[in-house]
Amino acid sequence: MADAGARAALPSIPASVDVRIPAADQELDNPRELYIEVTNRCNSLCVTCPLTFDPQEQEHYLTYQEFLELVDQFPHLKRVVLQGIGEPLLNRDLARMIRFLKDRGVHVVFNTNAILLYPKRQQELVESGLDDLRVSCDASTPETYARIRGVNVLPKVLKNVGEMVQTRRRLGVTHPRISLWFTGVRENIRELPGLVETAARLGADEVYLTRMVFFGQGLAVEDQSIYNAETELRSEVTDIVTQAGHRAAELGLGFAGAGALAPTEYVEGPQAVENPWQGCRRPWRLGYVTANGNALPCCIAPFTDVPYDDIVLGNVKDGGFATVWNGERYREFRRKHQSADPPEACRRCGLDWSL
Repeated sequence: MADAGARAALPSIPASVDVRIPAADQELDNPRELYIEVTNRCNSLCVTCPLTFDPQEQEHYLTYQEFLELVDQFPHLKRVVLQGIGEPLLNRDLARMIRFLKDRGVHVVFNTNAILLYPKRQQELVESGLDDLRVSCDASTPETYARIRGVNVLPKVLKNVGEMVQTRRRLGVTHPRISLWFTGVRENIRELPGLVETAARLGADEVYLTRMVFFGQGLAVEDQSIYNAETELRSEVTDIVTQAGHRAAELGLGFAGAGALAPTEYVEGPQAVENPWQGCRRPWRLGYVTANGNALPCCIAPFTDVPYDDIVLGNVKDGGFATVWNGERYREFRRKHQSADPPEACRRCGLDWSL
């Protein structure tokens, strides 16, 4: 699932203005943060994921050599997320990639469904130095898990997570930090407190509540959204999230929402901010490269209902990442992003699914 960031309120900027981004956000030659899609295929069939319904790129598993050639273009990397649309554990070179990045002092994280998190992979990931392992687990009962994620494997997933905690303990380390990620929709929100209980029983470090980005298929529809919902539902959801938070505190378990928001704030709806997308700095501070080399503006864009070609800002195989990053299409995307007429993928961000 999609990674977390912050939102902030900035004044509206007319589309005609040539925006000058503050020096703190100018990392145009070398972004410090990079999303690398190590594969664009998955062994789940989640009904909140566009990959289930309409794969947009040719199937590809990033090779280790391709990975090296890409990463070598970023001499100042501080953080890498080894995921995009797809299941990272399907790439057999994943632990090797992590180890290379850790040798460079990079913070490394990825989300997984944990279906393939077998003992050998557990040890490889711990020994690679991985910082954060985020397990997507959108239910606390097998029935709801199967409806949402399209495969009936919750007992296996939980077994693998529990074993990963034990592997970490056996090897005498505290990494990776292990969290269970819950994409909250109307179909599953009542199971959030149960997942808190499960996470504590397994010895995980945190439960993380994230919003669904709705794109109009499966359960990824506006009617399933719990964010900015009608008053009656929002009150119920807030009560559920509050209950889960209290129980997590009793169990000594971390419980978080996106960015700096508390989970209860996370479901209450957006603040009244004009042009809320302007608070996002992703187009200036991070890169996102798919398994086939396409550069996208962020991890949320593929989950919107915008045509895929409209979010592709270039391909890094054509002259390298810097050529795309500083190219006209990316520059135009940034200019529109800071206007009152943003790119379509950004228009509702901050209103319906801001991270």
